[in-house]
Amino acid sequence: MSAVVPEPKKKKFNWKLLLLLPVPLLWALAAQQGWLVFADNLLLDLRFRARGELESPVKLVYVDMDGQAIEELGNTPWPRSYYAEVSRALVEQGRVKGIGIDVVFSEKGVPEVVDRTRWIEANLQFARFLSKNPPVVVAASYAEADHRDVTGRRVMVSLPLIREGLPPLNAIPLPEQPEFGIGNGRMWSPSRIGLIDTLDLATRWVPLFAPTAVRRYDHMALALAGLHWGVDPATFRFTEEAVEVPASDGRSTLARIPLTDGQLVEVNWFSPWLSPANPRIGFSVVYNYARMLQSAEEKERAAAEVFFRQFENAIVLIGPVDALLQDLAPTPFDDFPVPKVGVHGNLLKTIVSGIHLRRVSVEAMVALTLALTLVVATFSVAGGARGLRSKLTALLVLVAYFWLCFRLFETNHLVLPMVAPLGAALSTAFLGVIWQLIVEEKQKGRIKAMFGTYLAPELVNQMVEAESDPQLGGHKEEITAYFSDIQSFSTFSELMPAAQLVELMNEYLTACTDIVQEEKGTLDKYIGDAVVAIYGAPLPVPDHAYRACLATIRVQKAIEELRRKWRGEGDKWPPIVHHLRARLGLNTGEAIVGNMGSRSRFAYTMMGDNVNLAARMESGAKSLGVYTMITEATKLEAEKHGGQRIVFRFLDRIVVKGRTLPVPVYEIVGLRDEITSATLECIDLHAQAVRCYLAQDWDGAIALFTRSAALEPYQPSKAHFIESNPSLIMIERCHRMKAHPPASGWDGVYTMKEK
Repeated sequence: MSAVVPEPKKKKFNWKLLLLLPVPLLWALAAQQGWLVFADNLLLDLRFRARGELESPVKLVYVDMDGQAIEELGNTPWPRSYYAEVSRALVEQGRVKGIGIDVVFSEKGVPEVVDRTRWIEANLQFARFLSKNPPVVVAASYAEADHRDVTGRRVMVSLPLIREGLPPLNAIPLPEQPEFGIGNGRMWSPSRIGLIDTLDLATRWVPLFAPTAVRRYDHMALALAGLHWGVDPATFRFTEEAVEVPASDGRSTLARIPLTDGQLVEVNWFSPWLSPANPRIGFSVVYNYARMLQSAEEKERAAAEVFFRQFENAIVLIGPVDALLQDLAPTPFDDFPVPKVGVHGNLLKTIVSGIHLRRVSVEAMVALTLALTLVVATFSVAGGARGLRSKLTALLVLVAYFWLCFRLFETNHLVLPMVAPLGAALSTAFLGVIWQLIVEEKQKGRIKAMFGTYLAPELVNQMVEAESDPQLGGHKEEITAYFSDIQSFSTFSELMPAAQLVELMNEYLTACTDIVQEEKGTLDKYIGDAVVAIYGAPLPVPDHAYRACLATIRVQKAIEELRRKWRGEGDKWPPIVHHLRARLGLNTGEAIVGNMGSRSRFAYTMMGDNVNLAARMESGAKSLGVYTMITEATKLEAEKHGGQRIVFRFLDRIVVKGRTLPVPVYEIVGLRDEITSATLECIDLHAQAVRCYLAQDWDGAIALFTRSAALEPYQPSKAHFIESNPSLIMIERCHRMKAHPPASGWDGVYTMKEK
């Protein structure tokens, strides 16, 4: 057996992998169509939480319409005078920059049981205060709008979004606006109004304004930002890309608010709802202190004045926080629903700070998706000795991109796409690896099929799966060496043409090799008609001796079946083929096994004294009249692993040519449950005769060998090309010993003169 190790070829890129290109394109399409929003938001929330809170650029205080306020002031809607007193106190005593009230003051929500006179008086009180144009923004909302057609049926009204295409301005409905019933069926509405709507009622995107034929409705946070800066919102410049806030000099720009789809702003959340950065005071507390300002007690007035000092220069947001008011939603910082008034506060911080979230264009998203997919997939499908390193590199690239997304969000507030690039890279890499595995398995199968005709399957598997190239060298291993040879093969060569001889040998060698390998033997080499095999290497086989013995029995049976087949083919083969026989030899012991030869061409083989002894068993079998001969070492090792199934016959103690130490040798007769009673009797008589022979009882040995000879399975026959058998050979030896007795001290050892 020999194997040529070719020069390793450079791995070429498998251009068929480009067939996976639709995978990242589908991910990019899914991202562009908004199908990945949920997953994108989850990863964005992780980035918010990893970044942590940001310092607020504006003094912001929340006044909560909470459970305590409801308990003390009663269920909503409260009389508008409550808001009037609180707002007046915050403006006049607290000197706040602005107040935003996250309540849509609508007469449609007033209970029928309310005292209309007192309700109208409360409305007038708040209306008189608001008519003086204090820095108070009251809410308007499309979500609250109740529109009806001429028949009185409710008409669904949605937020007018530029990205969805707007109808003519006069066809755009107005939001539900604050209104105050002031008696005699008259309604009054304040002028400083701010939208409180969010996109899809969530907490991430906010329309900064809504265009209508009547006026432009700015978001409450934008109106409050104008109050914070002291800039009239009427001076704001609106373009498709941004809202620009001019400075008081009218020449420079105080702030620039980038717009998405000409209208939307993404909220950069500065903190969770429950945070020290969000000072909060209950509405009823502020209301009570506002009333204390009118107290006759000087101490109460003084305490109230001190209380309101904390609001100086602040923006105050008054809004519902109690769960019963049902104005809650989760945020990037809060998994559980929290008051949505926090949206206005965080949008205000976003606008005032100028720290806007930035997103890449659709084209950049597609490019990132394709680039990351290409890099990760290329490394993932790399095979060969560096396959593991390449796959680790692919993993590191993914981790690096993951880290980069978090890092750029923290330092630059840049929202890189994550789901599409990472999903595309992972899924394409996975499909690529599966594809590569299929290709490699096919390649392995091809290599195994190709080299399996030369090498043992175990060796082929080892070569294919090895992480390094085969190296020269060997090591000691206990094995069972197997040798077989056809009897009188030179005669076959003389009687048959080359083509017919090749056909015969291929059939014979196939049968023998299949059995050797089925019993976990490794084919070493063919030497003409000879088969050389190794049991126990390169892969360990604990019962290698037993399996080698079984292989010899099966090979002899296979040859018998071949003989019957060839005889059935008539004159195709010469008579000698009809009686083809092979001799087999085994020996067990330590040998050197490994790759041996030159650096450019070598073979996995075995060598050593025990290998030579196995070869002598095969060649010496003829001298003892048997077809399978093994050493005692093989017999003893086989008996440790089920060898009792096999019948062994002791033949002799011999010294083979080239050695000085005697070796007990045995014949493998066959499997115990398949041997006839006549053969068993023959073996028993033969054993008795051997004892007489060793005791130098030549006549007794001859008598017993004569009896066993009559029962021998193989009887001499020129027609069958059988020359002798063990009993006949021992009879001849006994006659020689009787004529020429051995010297004193003879130990029964027979020295063979031939190989």
